[in-house]
Parts: sequence; C-alpha cells; structure tokens
Amino acid sequence: MEWFPVAISSLSVADVQLIRVKGKRLVLVKSNDRFFAFTSKCPHAGADLSTGWCNKGYLVCPVHRYSYNLENGRGATGQGDYLKRYPVKIDNNNILIGFEKPWFKFW
Repeated sequence: MEWFPVAISSLSVADVQLIRVKGKRLVLVKSNDRFFAFTSKCPHAGADLSTGWCNKGYLVCPVHRYSYNLENGRGATGQGDYLKRYPVKIDNNNILIGFEKPWFKFW
C-alpha cells in the first residue's frame, strides 16, 4: 500500500469534498469524525458525488438519490452496485489516502 497526502479545505461534521490524488478524482467524506474516500463518479449514472451529502451512514448521489454505505461502499438494498473505496488514515494531523501497489513493474 502506498499512502499519499490530501490537500483539503475545512470539512464540517458531515461533509463531502472533491479531491485529486495521483491523478484520480476522488470524493472525501467526513462523518462522525471519521474520513472515507471513494471514486467520485456515481456508478449508476456517472454523477459527481462531491455534490452529494451524507445521510445515516450513507453517501447520497445528488442526481437520482442512490446511496452508498460509508463503511464498505455498497449500494443500498436493491441497487446492485457499489463505489470503489480507498483506505484513509490520519498521520500527524495529515489525511492520507492509500493505493494498492501494482503487482508488477515495467523494467
């Protein structure tokens, strides 16, 4: 796992923000003093999830109101979809997002 720092503006108690890490557009969510990171596109219709909101432990898409569990990225019952979730850790008051190392290297 490789960890990369995230530059963010202030997040309120339950907030959603677009971030860019390693050339990827991700959405960073703060809920109950915990951070979660996901791909920024809704898998249902491609909407920008950074304009969504949190509701009872779910990230809600602003377009069709599809919702995704913050703990595992799974869509609500009956949706049949999920969000790619990235690990988040706090180190010395810095937010870090984890990416899997490639299993092979070009040489």
